[in-house]
Amino acid sequence: MGSLAACGSGGPDAAPPAGGPIAVAASDSSCEVAKTSVDAGTSVFAITNKGQKVTEFYVYAPGDRVMAEVENIAPGLSRNLHVELPAGTYETACKPGMIGKGIRGPLTVSGSAAPLTDDAALLAATESYSRYVKSQTAALEEKTAEFVATVKAGDVAKAKALFPTTRTYWERIEPVAEIFGDLDPRIDGREEVTEEGLVFGGFHRIEKDLWVDGSAAKSGPVADQLLADVKEIVQKANAEKLSPLQLANGAKALLDEVASGKITGEEDRYSHTDLWDFNANIDGSKAAIAALRPVLEERAPELVKTLDTEFANVDATLAKHRAGDGWKLHNELSQADLKELTDAINALAEPISQVAAVVAKKA
Repeated sequence: MGSLAACGSGGPDAAPPAGGPIAVAASDSSCEVAKTSVDAGTSVFAITNKGQKVTEFYVYAPGDRVMAEVENIAPGLSRNLHVELPAGTYETACKPGMIGKGIRGPLTVSGSAAPLTDDAALLAATESYSRYVKSQTAALEEKTAEFVATVKAGDVAKAKALFPTTRTYWERIEPVAEIFGDLDPRIDGREEVTEEGLVFGGFHRIEKDLWVDGSAAKSGPVADQLLADVKEIVQKANAEKLSPLQLANGAKALLDEVASGKITGEEDRYSHTDLWDFNANIDGSKAAIAALRPVLEERAPELVKTLDTEFANVDATLAKHRAGDGWKLHNELSQADLKELTDAINALAEPISQVAAVVAKKA
């Protein structure tokens, strides 16, 4: 789950479609949304952070199902969020400090609109990406079962080896995994989830047991719950019908994940295996863009060239930190190394932030 330092793109994302965005004024104590009712179809929220804390903005369906989110809105900056919404009742939320349930307000969507997937190319893109998600969830369930069995057997050395490779499959599809309420923080929440009234469990609780305590003697119940939660999220992710905008937003969200816990080292703070996650997030972002590529090549060919160039630059920068079949530990990288990686991610994040507007535009 994302907690993002202010190291993202310095300006607003790509311009919204004709008709203008819905202004959102976010502060440390308020979330003023210009409209509380919109027409079905694609809406664009333009969020400006007028507070002193980095913030996030969400659109929730009932049950805290995430329809869309945008992170890394630093003080004084603006970000656009494109979301496709059918008729129904929703909530908007600003999250100053990127913690808690957020400052919420009602949003009503009425009427009807042809879904973006009425476009055959966009339908093909979502189907392609859904196949990718299923391939990753299958591997995630299998590897998590192996990891859990190893933890319960008390084999600390093997469990440590399995920890970053198992998480690779999770990190590749994290934007889909984050849709389903508290399942994401239960599986992948850092110790700070206790501030939100949740129990610290999942991967990172076991990580702490393995690296800080050096023992898995008390990890069995946590491991069992992790596997149960992974099985549940696999089932839900495989059944989810995604909007093309979720692919576009997810590709950007994965870069935000890199620029948060991975760059700072706070994600895998006990094992320092952040670069495995970093690489997996890049893989997942590539997969979403690859699924959308035929649409982007037709509608924005120059953007595709830029994306190819910047993905290649990120790959080359990250490759400097290979170590055998894996990666160097985060605490083995210098500040100059981390700055180079941050700069490469920011250079990729800017063109990726334009993808949603291209996708939302009627063909």
